[in-house]
Amino acid sequence: MAAVVRRVALLGGGFSTDDDGLLDDWVLAHARVSRPKVCFVATASGDAPAYQGRFLAAFRSRDCDPSVLPLFRREHDDEALRTFVLSQDVVYVGGGNTANLLAVWRAHGVDRVLREAFHLGTLLCGISAGSNCWAEASHTDSFGPLTSLPDGLGLLAGSVCPHYDSEPGRRSSYRAAVETGALPAGWALEDGVGALFTDGSLSETVTRAPRARLYRVEPDEEGGVKEQAMPCRLLQPWPVDGREEAAP
Repeated sequence: MAAVVRRVALLGGGFSTDDDGLLDDWVLAHARVSRPKVCFVATASGDAPAYQGRFLAAFRSRDCDPSVLPLFRREHDDEALRTFVLSQDVVYVGGGNTANLLAVWRAHGVDRVLREAFHLGTLLCGISAGSNCWAEASHTDSFGPLTSLPDGLGLLAGSVCPHYDSEPGRRSSYRAAVETGALPAGWALEDGVGALFTDGSLSETVTRAPRARLYRVEPDEEGGVKEQAMPCRLLQPWPVDGREEAAP
């Protein structure tokens, strides 16, 4: 029997922000089956109907079986919810308010079910709040100003900071939080990047934008902070004949 592989993918884009679909295709390529069941969880946006609709529109044309998991108008009892989540091959979490997302998940027991799914090999992924939630801690604007949230599911060690290059103050605020110990060392994603962690270790980094990068941010030996850019493979559109174009 093959060993279970536990994976988390952090996304700096996807169907909600990009037109090319490259990061979403990359996620699906890492599913454990050729035609995966993919569940979108929009809790962080209050289950915004338009957000759920955009997901379904984007994924119905792909080789997968898409669905959504609403919690604000819940459709499943506890056992049915657990059965539904554990039947998925990919759980894709949308952006919004990280603190609210975690609170609602815990109220409904979704946090426990997602931990179980993770240990059974379901690929967990998401953008913005949907990246923050998997780590031990995150850098968030859930409370208005950018701040540290030492709270998460802890499936990925350390902290996560999304939008590292696109939101004013993100970079300096996250660096300061890591420097002072308000947040543990972690990973900062620029928009356009995808990072796959396998059994807790970074196993692949890709980008749809040539200059976008993933950074490892950690304290240095002199009481400051350092960041290291990770090598990224540039994603390319798939041509008609199915062969991937070579990256420049």
